[in-house]
Amino acid sequence: MDLNLHLVRQLTTVVDEGHFGRAAQRLFISAPALSQQVRKLERMLGVTLVDRSAHPVRPTPAGERFLAEAREALAAADRAVATVSAHRREQVTALRVGFIAPWTRPPLRLVLDHLRQEVPDAAVHLVELAWPQQASAVRDGIVDASLVRPPVTDTTGLRFEPVLLEPRVVALSAAHRLADRASVHIDELDDDPHVTDDQADPAWVHWWAADPRPSGAPVRYGPSVHTLDELLEVVAAGQAIAMTGGFVPDRYRHPEVAFVAVTGVEPCQMSLCTRAADGSPAVAALRRAAPLAARGGIPAPRGAQERPTLSTAR
Repeated sequence: MDLNLHLVRQLTTVVDEGHFGRAAQRLFISAPALSQQVRKLERMLGVTLVDRSAHPVRPTPAGERFLAEAREALAAADRAVATVSAHRREQVTALRVGFIAPWTRPPLRLVLDHLRQEVPDAAVHLVELAWPQQASAVRDGIVDASLVRPPVTDTTGLRFEPVLLEPRVVALSAAHRLADRASVHIDELDDDPHVTDDQADPAWVHWWAADPRPSGAPVRYGPSVHTLDELLEVVAAGQAIAMTGGFVPDRYRHPEVAFVAVTGVEPCQMSLCTRAADGSPAVAALRRAAPLAARGGIPAPRGAQERPTLSTAR
């Protein structure tokens, strides 16, 4: 039996929404038509996949077993389509370049400027990625390249071109004992709890918190934050500190947060990430542009040049 992925995608939408009406709105069809499509899939498989009497609608035991495998099939199909799309873009010197946050744009802009000097007709489309996607989006063909920050825990199939070293700074409450300093050594932060993120890869959290610390002191973690705005409020309230890259203060400000340069800890290596097997002319030119951009002079971040003021924030 050939599995109709269109029907499977409709089923997953119903289960995700827990309601035929809301799922139908997402799929731009009527609720009765969607119900008929799900029944068609059920007839094909010979089992009932969803419990329509439940509120919210939920999968039956057979539906749960089917969906566990079917979602993998959908993901594989999406990756296959993305791979073909990436190949098509390579043939017309079109590039989709990812970035993970606004503060990565200055170095990325210089890389792209050098690219355009070498390949004037290259069509570049910028795509903002979520933190966990910075490298996986390249591997999966969603973008052709991205500017990434450490750590990248899975480098399978990827190639990295160093672009620049970004110093690290620490965000402190204006009332913190070290807030008026030009710089602090990492050991001086051992007694302060550091923010965490319960939705992020623990390796990412630990790297930015410099965990383990050079002194051997255990790192204590404070509140979990998921956005920069949340982070700033937690820091401003004195609940925790947060280490980040030196380019961040130029993009985010808070009247009760100061940034201070941190010594004794390795800087953040920004790199251009591409698929190792990608031999397209446009990607090759992009790789050559990465070191040229760094040598061309990217302005040093604020945290590495001067003592941050209370209005300089993440």
